[in-house]
Amino acid sequence: MFTGIVEELGEVTAVETLDDACRFRLRGPVVTEGAKHGDSIAVNGVCLTVVDHEGDEFTADVMAETLNRSSLGALKAGSRVNLERPMAVGERLGGHIVQGHVDGTGEILERKPSENWEIVKISLPADLTRYVVEKGSITVDGISLTVVDAGQDHFTVSLIPTTLDLTTLGHKQPGDPVNLEVDVIAKYVERMLGDRVPGDRAQGATR
Repeated sequence: MFTGIVEELGEVTAVETLDDACRFRLRGPVVTEGAKHGDSIAVNGVCLTVVDHEGDEFTADVMAETLNRSSLGALKAGSRVNLERPMAVGERLGGHIVQGHVDGTGEILERKPSENWEIVKISLPADLTRYVVEKGSITVDGISLTVVDAGQDHFTVSLIPTTLDLTTLGHKQPGDPVNLEVDVIAKYVERMLGDRVPGDRAQGATR
């Protein structure tokens, strides 16, 4: 379980292509501190398992299913990535409940800078529209953000200087893909209400 509060901006140092998967080597001095085999680390919002750890780098295997359903397949050596370790029991929940299970991908459509923040418009897959509401929470590349405006095929978020400086959203441009995870509470509510209404079958989002 994660919070969507990115701990550091890491870097992909190597990508090994396997038959039906990829093995990534990533650098992140903060998240590798005390890391061991089997630990979880969120990479651009995708929960990955540490295979090996040496110095300030770790490796993680990514299966074809994850590569197909997320933007991780576009990563290459030198790509910057958002990194976060799982939330520790007893710690403050600074963002919102994030599982690290990507529901779909969007695309940066537009960036509108202002004096103290920047508005970013992101495309929204049709099957996720019902989970995104104005002032609700959404995870973009592993970052917990508040929705400013929710349309049928897009949403906007407002980014403060800290987010622009310390995450991938400070560097991504129109056309770049991003991983999206909607608020899991919305999906549970939909399922429970769907079970109570005759003839209404709630459809869960893909993961």
